Amino acid sequence: MPAGELRYPSSISCPQISQATETPMEEDEAWVWAQIKAEARRDAELEPALASYLYSTILSHSSLERSLAFHLGNKLCSSTLLSTLLYDLFLNTFSSDPSLRAAAVADLRAARVRDPACVSFSHCLLNYKGFLACQAHRVAHKLWTQSRRPLALALHSRISDVFAVDIHPAAKIGKGILLDHATGVVIGETAVVGNNVSILHHVTLGGTGKACGDRHPKIGDGVLIGAGATILGNVKIGEGAKIGAGSVVLIDVPPRTTAVGNPARLVGGKEKPSRHEECPGESMDHTSFISECILKT
Repeated sequence: MPAGELRYPSSISCPQISQATETPMEEDEAWVWAQIKAEARRDAELEPALASYLYSTILSHSSLERSLAFHLGNKLCSSTLLSTLLYDLFLNTFSSDPSLRAAAVADLRAARVRDPACVSFSHCLLNYKGFLACQAHRVAHKLWTQSRRPLALALHSRISDVFAVDIHPAAKIGKGILLDHATGVVIGETAVVGNNVSILHHVTLGGTGKACGDRHPKIGDGVLIGAGATILGNVKIGEGAKIGAGSVVLIDVPPRTTAVGNPARLVGGKEKPSRHEECPGESMDHTSFISECILKT
């Protein structure tokens, strides 16, 4: 089967929308890793100038977690935070926690399926800073839960510096996440992001000021958040909801509805908002609500 051909059962759909049977985690990880290596071999043959780079980052490694740990270590290292230290940290964390490896695989598949600019799994692994920032955050979050907070915060700082993605290490992030373009994404300390969520660049999941405690948004499964959207406070964005680009959301958004504007309002009105059946976090449909808004004006 050609390296770029996608033939696998879908396991990244919204749980309540699709009941597709998932492949076993180990089988899924092995399949994706085989695809990545096949793609890297193909690219090395097509572009010899990249052969050494592809060998060191992918082809010389025996597993996805080793390749990812090596790549992240080199990306995030500094003169005082050595790549060897980071490699050991990432590898030990990924190797000891199968859920982190499963999340990485789900994130790779999310990018490959949802983003038409993603030409291969290896392209995402090597070049998508949203994917890399998310995997590094998962390790920082693990450190945070282990009360290794100084190291978690140091890693958080490097992720922000290198990838321009600022996710507090305490924030909880699901799997099947697409941070598309990713530049300027900010996710606060008590934020929770569900599974199969797609977030565009310059999105903020923030607080409303100096309030302490649980103060950041809760994003349900299958949500799509458009570019430049700002969601503030301990508000709930329901499963399968859609947040239009540039919106400022200060209210709860019911499941499978669309919020747009500044301040954001529900399409169709607060009393009977329009509802959709698709999972926007996967369909990546940013504009279907526009025709409805035009018809009602």
